[in-house]
Amino acid sequence: MAEQWVRGPVGMGSDATVTRSGLRNVLVLVPHLVAGTRLLDLLRLFEGDKRVQVVFTVPSTLATWRGAAELVVAQGGVLLPWHQATQTGFDLVLAAGSLGVFDVRGPVLYVPHGGGFAQYRFRPRRSGHVQPVAGLDRQFLMRDGAVRPAAIVLTHEWERAVLREWCPEAVDRAVVAGDIALDRLVASVPFRDSYRAALGVSAGQRTVVVSSTWTSQSAFGRHPDLFERLMAELPSADYRVVALLHPNIWCNHGAWQVRAWLADSVRAGLVLVPPEDGWRAALVAADLVIGDYGSVTQYAAAIHRPVLLAATPDDDYLPGSPAAAVRRTAPGFRLDRPLLPQVRDAVDHTRRSGIADLLTSEPGRAGRILRRTMYRLLGLSEPAREVHTAAVSLPHPVAW
Repeated sequence: MAEQWVRGPVGMGSDATVTRSGLRNVLVLVPHLVAGTRLLDLLRLFEGDKRVQVVFTVPSTLATWRGAAELVVAQGGVLLPWHQATQTGFDLVLAAGSLGVFDVRGPVLYVPHGGGFAQYRFRPRRSGHVQPVAGLDRQFLMRDGAVRPAAIVLTHEWERAVLREWCPEAVDRAVVAGDIALDRLVASVPFRDSYRAALGVSAGQRTVVVSSTWTSQSAFGRHPDLFERLMAELPSADYRVVALLHPNIWCNHGAWQVRAWLADSVRAGLVLVPPEDGWRAALVAADLVIGDYGSVTQYAAAIHRPVLLAATPDDDYLPGSPAAAVRRTAPGFRLDRPLLPQVRDAVDHTRRSGIADLLTSEPGRAGRILRRTMYRLLGLSEPAREVHTAAVSLPHPVAW
């Protein structure tokens, strides 16, 4: 049976069906939910430009996660089958990770899908050496002796040294643009009261946000009873507990299973934020963040929210990274002790950590630099209007 070819605005037969022709075509690679949600921040930079057509695809690989196609459909994007995307040329490819970038045609803009490439920890190799889990070494960037991305977006100048060490051939492709996710988070701070109201926080309540990345070393992986403990020990009249679980938890285990695991806590008042959006609004609303080594914890520290660490990984962090700084400065959250005194003490002690200075060296400018870079690769002049860093939308907790 022949593989299906979706009728759309690009590729074979499109000239006879499009309403606007002669456009620059942009392909967005969405191998998983985290990459997709990060790239949505970049796509805002194309709004209003009638010279550009954006389409999406989900790479068909063994490493593709569930939930990616659903995200594209929910956004109303044109979703090309993988075989069709690989047989079509594009003027620009947006990728937040390496999956699929060697199989599509067009200049690639390669961005991190977390708090920068070099924020991750080391993973031991079988030989006893260590491998940086950062996406900046040759296996992610090169094939057949050639660097694949046309532009590699770094969030901070110090990441250039990491790139120079692990893939020196790619240094001339580096663009230090800052962190667009952090810029939008900072722009959202003035709307704190609105976010709190959307999360159901009443006057006089403190908001405790619990963030867990994925894997068995994460906060939820190591402490599956964490939410039950908090709901039992924190007075509901004084505290509102909000759960942020990494999208890979939702996609790997399934939304039904996550809801089932947390059903008792939700019935007790836990607010569960969906994986697609809402985490930044929750951080702005927070009075305290209980987290782990994931990017969300670092973003919380960057906007000066008090942080307690419920889990740290067994292996080491990349020296000088934001994750290493959070681990060094944030107190631990002890589940072998009563939780209320720890929460009460942490809420009353905001710490100026300096994490924001490690997450970006271009604060507030990521949108401008990214747009300039994308239009350079497209061969188009930039739109005349200024780049506006928009606040994030109101959170919509999971309905029960």
